[in-house]
Amino acid sequence: MILLIGASGYIGEAFAKELRRRKKEFLSITQRDVDCTRFIPLLEFLKRTKPKFVVNCAGYTGKPNVDACEDHKAETIIGNVLLPQTIAHACATLKIPWGQVSTGCIYNGAKIIENNKTRIETNLANPEVRKLIEEWPAKISGFVETDEPNFTFRHPPCSFYSGSKALGEEAILGVGENYLWRLRIPFDEFDGARNYLSKVQRYAKVYDNVNSLSHRADFVCACLDLWERRAPFGIYNVTNPGFITTRQVAALIVKFLKSKRKFEFWENDEEFYKAAAKAPRSNCVLDVSKILATGVKMRPVEEALEDSLKNWKPEKKS
Repeated sequence: MILLIGASGYIGEAFAKELRRRKKEFLSITQRDVDCTRFIPLLEFLKRTKPKFVVNCAGYTGKPNVDACEDHKAETIIGNVLLPQTIAHACATLKIPWGQVSTGCIYNGAKIIENNKTRIETNLANPEVRKLIEEWPAKISGFVETDEPNFTFRHPPCSFYSGSKALGEEAILGVGENYLWRLRIPFDEFDGARNYLSKVQRYAKVYDNVNSLSHRADFVCACLDLWERRAPFGIYNVTNPGFITTRQVAALIVKFLKSKRKFEFWENDEEFYKAAAKAPRSNCVLDVSKILATGVKMRPVEEALEDSLKNWKPEKKS
């Protein structure tokens, strides 16, 4: 039996759906069922239920976005640091393997290959960098799992959300047997408040940058595939291969949804942060060579985006 923590969340719902599709026995719980931030209650619950594997999708992301974490720092630390730390130690005590949904938002930028040398560029909105991205995309590569995160409390400035997620990773590394699955800007064909494609359509003005993305179902399938294949434990970037700009995403929305909207974009970071955001935003490219080397399949990001838009299911009005 698999124990699914945080089953009511955006990613938790996708895990539950995929586990049902695979006909896997699982038990879904939320914080109302068991306070997983408290070691003894969680340990006793694990002793009673005896799961073979634990998946944690719970955490604090802030609503409607990560800016909320700046005003709810205690809740953010509890959800993103204390919770995974407690799960890690409880599972390690009982020798139960488990997986933690983490984030790629602990990085900022990408690697640029020039003159046979690689450098990290954190400002992907720089016109010269954007020209390189558009004309020579092969010169752009992503952060690998062994790269030190550069958008954290140790390497400011960062959002409080990203800082807390980096601390959460530090808190569980080396504790028992676990996977750290790094998610990045989830999307799929189901219109909704947490879907990146929905957000782009609903913003009055759009923030243009360069990012890796994760199709929600592809992400969940890849995470479970790692476990079923008994791939080595550790950190995995779990994004659809490649990267894409927000302008490209907007163009795909217009093309496949026959949208007549003319998207407006913030002129620059200064305008965006002055009018629309409180916390710094992570924009980054992740390398997925490690997960692909295990035999786990992931569709290219453009293919996953096009498929989502071809099968778009608008949110029903209440």
